[in-house]
Amino acid sequence: MLFARPSIWTLAFLAVSVALIVAMPRLHPWFFQRYGNRMIEPEIKGAFAALFALMFFAGLAQSLAILPALLLGLAVAGVFAKHPGEHARFRVVAFTLLTPFFFIKSGMSVSLPAVWANFGLLIALFGVKVMTKIGGVLPHARRYVPREATYTTLLMSTGLTFGNIAALWGLNAGIIDRTQFSLLVAAIILSAVIPTLIAQRYFEPEPHLDLPVGAQAPALPNSGGNVIASST
Repeated sequence: MLFARPSIWTLAFLAVSVALIVAMPRLHPWFFQRYGNRMIEPEIKGAFAALFALMFFAGLAQSLAILPALLLGLAVAGVFAKHPGEHARFRVVAFTLLTPFFFIKSGMSVSLPAVWANFGLLIALFGVKVMTKIGGVLPHARRYVPREATYTTLLMSTGLTFGNIAALWGLNAGIIDRTQFSLLVAAIILSAVIPTLIAQRYFEPEPHLDLPVGAQAPALPNSGGNVIASST
């Protein structure tokens, strides 16, 4: 909002965002009942059509679709919770097609010589990023998941996506230069990868189940690889 350039397209982007966030949760039950579970996956196409509409109007408004897309995801979360198969398919498409291209585009704008030349500043930015992550997550983790509070805090890597999006937008808008962008992206990536590795190595919790007295817990496979993949 601070760096936005208001125009008529800003109002259009806002109107489309509000319309989708309000309408989609109400249309989804009818849509799934009528068109769901078909070979052509119309429900997945409908969800991506909404995202592409947000991206189109965000481009016209010289803004980003990430915030309304996040709110839209929250709005339809209950619908996808009732249809876990669609949720799984949507994740497969997103993580195999959309996410890699975004990170490739971001990575191609990074200058490794600039990162090496400003290594001290990179370490400082990394420290700030990790400290703010711990300060923001740990108090809530201690309240809601006290047994795995440290593990949960170290795995929390939402800044990997939002930080890269903000940095890439700043680069494209001319607010930051390539050196600044490179340092920000490097710090963001390190703040996701290094704490995750530490969490897996030193803080991974043991599987525990609430079983009746005398019952024997079944053997569980090590899920470390899946956790680190999902967190990064």
